[in-house]
Amino acid sequence: MYLKSIELSGFKSFAKSSELVFNSSVSAIVGPNGSGKSNVAEAFRFVLGEQSIKSLRGKKGEDLIFNGGGNESRANRASVKVTFDNSNQVFGIDFPEVTIERVVHRDGVNDYLINGSSVRLKDVIELLLRAHIGASGHHIISQGEADKILNSSSKERKSMIEDALGLRIYQYKRVESDRKLKKTFENIAQVESLRKEIAPHLRFLRKQVEKVEKAVGMKDELLNLSRDYFKREDLYVGFTKTALESERTPIESSLKDLSRELAVAKATLEKLAKEDKKDYLILDLEAEITGARAHKDGLTREFGRVEGSLAAEERVIRKQRELHTSDEHKMIRLKEVEEFAESLKEIKPEDNESPVSVIKNIVSKLLLFIKGHKESADSSLIVEAEEHIKELQKEKAKLETEIQKAEKREADLRIQYEELKQKIEEGKDSGRDAEKAVFRIMSEENDLISKLNIIKVREESLKKDADELMREVEEVGFLVGREALQFKSIDVGDEVSVVAEDRKIQEERKREIEKLKIRLEDSGLSGSEEVLKEYKDVTERDEFLTRELLDLEKSAESLHSLIKDLEERLAVEFSSGIDKINSEFNGLFNTMFGGGDAHLVLTKEKKKKKDVLIEDADADIGDDLDGDAEVVEEGLDISVNLPRKKIRGLLMLSGGERALTSIALLFAISQVNPPPFIILDETDAALDEANSKRYGDMVEKLSAHSQLILITHNRETMSRAGVIYGVTMGSSGISKLLSISFDEAAEVAK
Repeated sequence: MYLKSIELSGFKSFAKSSELVFNSSVSAIVGPNGSGKSNVAEAFRFVLGEQSIKSLRGKKGEDLIFNGGGNESRANRASVKVTFDNSNQVFGIDFPEVTIERVVHRDGVNDYLINGSSVRLKDVIELLLRAHIGASGHHIISQGEADKILNSSSKERKSMIEDALGLRIYQYKRVESDRKLKKTFENIAQVESLRKEIAPHLRFLRKQVEKVEKAVGMKDELLNLSRDYFKREDLYVGFTKTALESERTPIESSLKDLSRELAVAKATLEKLAKEDKKDYLILDLEAEITGARAHKDGLTREFGRVEGSLAAEERVIRKQRELHTSDEHKMIRLKEVEEFAESLKEIKPEDNESPVSVIKNIVSKLLLFIKGHKESADSSLIVEAEEHIKELQKEKAKLETEIQKAEKREADLRIQYEELKQKIEEGKDSGRDAEKAVFRIMSEENDLISKLNIIKVREESLKKDADELMREVEEVGFLVGREALQFKSIDVGDEVSVVAEDRKIQEERKREIEKLKIRLEDSGLSGSEEVLKEYKDVTERDEFLTRELLDLEKSAESLHSLIKDLEERLAVEFSSGIDKINSEFNGLFNTMFGGGDAHLVLTKEKKKKKDVLIEDADADIGDDLDGDAEVVEEGLDISVNLPRKKIRGLLMLSGGERALTSIALLFAISQVNPPPFIILDETDAALDEANSKRYGDMVEKLSAHSQLILITHNRETMSRAGVIYGVTMGSSGISKLLSISFDEAAEVAK
């Protein structure tokens, strides 16, 4: 026995907790009309998940709760708890007992519990289906529904038989599989839609990444070339600086010695001038030559500065013009864009002009606007640089004039110097020796100063090279990173050979580096990390969606296979079950009527899909939306042939004959695939005494396979029960229970 007990609390007329224990294979529930005995059958429907309040004789959930009576106040909730024996693991869970409880509150909220744990209705249904139990159907037959199976349509009858054969679990799985398959196809469509959405952006990012990768290649090339160039230039600057210092040091030392000698000679001349009262012009001439030389050197240095500024400005112009050859760096002033937009607003279509023509006109104007600015190379930086160059050129021309004057002044002084020197060479007095010494010192000093000036010019040029090297290092470092600064550690070969290399080769390297710098700046490498990161994210998203799509397609294939297997199993088990039911049905019918025959017949009827939809909103008619298409609808008809009567249809049967036929069919179904328990609610009400005995015999036979709970007034039926529960109701409107155990009494009597 699987069914152990049912407990009602606050359910309909059972205000207080009432428990019915089923420890006999046949239990009867008796009582006068209106006492509430049928509420027990409805309690079974309720706790097993019945969702139709109407079938429970109510309009809303609140109607199932005890509403008060007598001294008892109304209840706030109704609960029904049913307990099953699970020692044979029929429910598929590891508990010796399974208790299912359903609670309804006055606000209509329902709670479901399995062994005290809150669950969903779906969980309750799945658990019951494992044990071949449903909320309603063949195993709970209420008063007035005994011939429901006879009155039902062939389609409904087929559904009832499938339920009785235990095929509901497969149908439930098939419906769930269909639902999952439909959801899978929806997910596939969504994933494909998402992939289509990101595809254009992914293509755009892929092109950007290709540009970035190309720029990265140029960056690596620039890094390698620049580090080689920097190393060579650094060696050249360092070596040349050392060489110039080694050349300058002895010259400066000699100049210091000559300066001391000159001071001594000048002091001698000054002393003689005081003693002889004679002017020594050599002293004034020496001072003037020194001043003229210093003035010329200052102008020369300033001239070099101006030339350096001119070179820098020319470099800016050259770089900007190269940048302007790239369309990516073209700039358009906002005012021009606004003026162009206003001109487009003024375009009005002419009469009968199509929208396509208007759009073509707008596109044409837009292309002309783009072309005009594409060919333009206007740049504020270029304009500013050109203006600055003009100013520097004026300054350069002025300095050239002043340098020429300074050179002429120095040349004039040199002529005077030579004339004075000639006179002094012809003189024979003692002062002439001092003057000769001054002339000698000045001549040697001039030679040394000329050499020193040459060295200074070379040093100035070297300083420009060094400054240019630092500027290049900073620029390349900005473009390729700190690695460009780490050029001193690389190997470029023999240092002497590197320094002795023709400078034109190094200049060629510099030009290559400049070209790469411009191309790299033109490539728009800035923001490349964000582009690469976004490309990686979008690519990973696309790969994830691709994998998801493959998984969904595999899932769809698996569900298709599962549905096919379920349909095949349903067909095989249904066919086998019908054969078994017909065998039992015919035997029971023959026993009850003393002959004759009865059996179920499978019918197939062609219907239009739209008619199926009208009859059954839940019908699964596939994806074809053509309502006029035909579908085959299967059902079950009952064929009967009574002995000694020419009756072959259900409509010709009397009430008693219909009752016996339905009972025979129900009992046949129960014997083919016996449910754990069957509740018969006054199904014997229409039987006479003779048929009641036959009915009782069948009940005893049926009890060998299933527990029976009989709600009856029939004494013959009562006599077959091992336990009788009496239901009474007083003036308070509350149902109460009394019980008699005939099985226990029989044991005592023995």
